[in-house]
Amino acid sequence: MSQQDDGVTGGVLIVDFGAQYCQLIARRVRELGVYSRITVPERAMFTAKHMQPKAVILSGGPRSVYAADAPALDAGLLQLGVPVLGICYGLQWLAQNTQGEVTPAESGAEYGRTELYVEDAQGLLAGVRSGGIVWMSHGDKVAQLGPGFEVLAKSDPCPFAVVGDRSRGFYGLQFHPEVQHSEDGGRILQNFVVDIAGCDTDWNPGNLAERKVKAVEELCGSDGEVVMGLSGGVDSSVAAVLIHRAIGKRLHCVFVDNGLLRKGEREGVEELFRDHYKMDLKVVDARARFLGELAGVVDPEQKRKIIGRVFVEVFEEESKAFEKAHFLGQGTLYPDVIESVAAHGGATSTIKSHHNVGGLPEDMKMELVEPLRDLFKDEVRALGRELGLPSSLVDRQPFPGPGLAVRCMGEVALEKLEPLREADAILREEVESRDLQRGLWQYFAVYVPQKTVGVKGDARVYQDVCVVRIVSSQDAMTADWETLPVDVMRRVSNRILNEVDGFARVCLDISSKPPGTIEWE
Repeated sequence: MSQQDDGVTGGVLIVDFGAQYCQLIARRVRELGVYSRITVPERAMFTAKHMQPKAVILSGGPRSVYAADAPALDAGLLQLGVPVLGICYGLQWLAQNTQGEVTPAESGAEYGRTELYVEDAQGLLAGVRSGGIVWMSHGDKVAQLGPGFEVLAKSDPCPFAVVGDRSRGFYGLQFHPEVQHSEDGGRILQNFVVDIAGCDTDWNPGNLAERKVKAVEELCGSDGEVVMGLSGGVDSSVAAVLIHRAIGKRLHCVFVDNGLLRKGEREGVEELFRDHYKMDLKVVDARARFLGELAGVVDPEQKRKIIGRVFVEVFEEESKAFEKAHFLGQGTLYPDVIESVAAHGGATSTIKSHHNVGGLPEDMKMELVEPLRDLFKDEVRALGRELGLPSSLVDRQPFPGPGLAVRCMGEVALEKLEPLREADAILREEVESRDLQRGLWQYFAVYVPQKTVGVKGDARVYQDVCVVRIVSSQDAMTADWETLPVDVMRRVSNRILNEVDGFARVCLDISSKPPGTIEWE
């Protein structure tokens, strides 16, 4: 199920050359209402034959087209008769395979903002301002175009910033239109996908419910049983309701209290899923087990691996009570995959391991059921609404699989988790009681074990730091820091310092992603 075929044809096929933002290209295309699917170069022709795309986008990538380990893509892709757009490395591959020439950039690698000067404001660049900002990130450059190509736009460092062969529908960009820094990047993608390729704009993730339910039915068969890891977050909740609709009582939900939960999390899950949805729900108290395994561990990656391993061990132990439970349900999403391993086996660099994918042992005895693996967070929310889940659950902020462990710097210990839990609850209460969560992606507290001087009750104290993290985002691939009204921030700080024992100072994290990440670990 983790590599299941979504069954959708048409749309845009994206070939992943190893770009860190390949998923962002897919996200931007879907925002246009057009279905997109990512594949690796080695499977591009096979996937194209099955998918029958109306357009192909070639992503950027970290390698040189002349490198020995350069991704191998069958040039037959250019014979499909559909428009092709090459981005950065994708442009260089396109030039190399259409009798052009690619050389190392004379001034070395070029990164960052540059102005785009439009030479031909038609077709691909219709409505694109001349002098607008685009985002460059490349080490090689196109030195000569092949027959049929012409220059559509230039920049100071790049004479072939945008090129095109209209007769064949081949286009190339030396910059990244998918990132927010490229001011008219969305317009360029729309021009290519909708106007040039003529893709249908009827993609709606909310309409996937029936197809997803059918896929789970087919995978599990008439008697297969699923043990579902239910955390109460958006992803696992939507996945659980979807699987439950497909196989009913053959879904056995297991809620693991790992001691890393937010305040009231366990009680809320029991009330909603056991009492309201009438699911088979077993609560496992594994707090001592998790905290014991994490004792003395400070490395973030090791924390994640340990939590993932113990999580799976608990499930394997619980599944012994169900002889037919050969499946493990998870709420893995697209961004989880791209940040942990290359999507669909591609060459993207690993950023961090996610709980849903990083801790799974190679000899795991259960087959994965991951019906949300091809969706972004907002698409999961839309699917959840289609399934009838309450907005209080569908619109709640994401919570990481490793829980508070990645918000507790250094060793994870009970004496740090309790004040962290209380501080986080105060922040959430102040935000949600005023309905300030609209437009925010996440808002949470972080425990930083750095002693700092304070004064409480006319006495000197030497306690740790609580950091407040508030961000806005569309899909967690990029994020901007946010704040709250001054009076609310003042109240949050006062309450944490007065009601929670352990903190002498409250700070606000004003880091965007990139270069930072949303979570601290």
